[in-house]
Amino acid sequence: MTGLRYVYAVCRPLGAPLQAQLTGVAGAPAKSLTHHGLVAVVSEVPERDFSEEALRARLEDLDWLAATARAHQGVIDALTVVTTPLPLRLATVFRDDSGVRAMIESREEHFRRTLERLQGRVEWGVKVYVEPERSEEPAAAGAGRRPASGRDYLRQRRQESRAHEGRWQRAETFATRLHGKLSAFAEESRLHAPQNPALSGAAGQNVLNAAYLVPRAHSEEFVELVDRTKDEAPGLRVELTGPWAAYSFAGENPEGDAGENP
Repeated sequence: MTGLRYVYAVCRPLGAPLQAQLTGVAGAPAKSLTHHGLVAVVSEVPERDFSEEALRARLEDLDWLAATARAHQGVIDALTVVTTPLPLRLATVFRDDSGVRAMIESREEHFRRTLERLQGRVEWGVKVYVEPERSEEPAAAGAGRRPASGRDYLRQRRQESRAHEGRWQRAETFATRLHGKLSAFAEESRLHAPQNPALSGAAGQNVLNAAYLVPRAHSEEFVELVDRTKDEAPGLRVELTGPWAAYSFAGENPEGDAGENP
């Protein structure tokens, strides 16, 4: 390798070589770098795009960022099929193999402890959304009728407010109950901040955004548990994603995996 080293994940030694056709960021093939009994999955990337200065500019390019994230995730997904990877942060880059080895040595205890805890486990994501209100709801249907008096107007507004509050209370109750049920089944769970619909593009308001660590062997039961809840609350949408590498449970220090950008 002559370029910089882009690191996707750290894992235990693989039982077989990486797929020959597995390509990652910048279309480069993914390779294994073994050190101290741990494997860093890396690929070579050009310095013109991944030096520290170049990355600062590139990370402002949303199209480039999206393509890089897809390629990064593709390698992680391929690893998740055959092993338990510990994903590193997007655009973790080192000058050369020596930099990658030094990173492994500096964090070896953390890597081994975390890989042991996550072995044979995957992450499932569950989101609950309050569906957008339909145009035929009473408030919208009566929008063309002018209230007979100010008192009628205030009464109408109070009714709309109570209906809205009741809807959100039911959503929060459902989400709390669902999270409790799924957390009891999973080994660990994490609550993330609700997603902003303007950024996510998802319809409705996100009231639950959670991740669950589940043994791979019990994933089918977990999926069935989620599926059984989907019709329990009209007006709510339950979305299940996964299985993923255990991003939410890796215990990564945001400063510790920032790489050694030259």
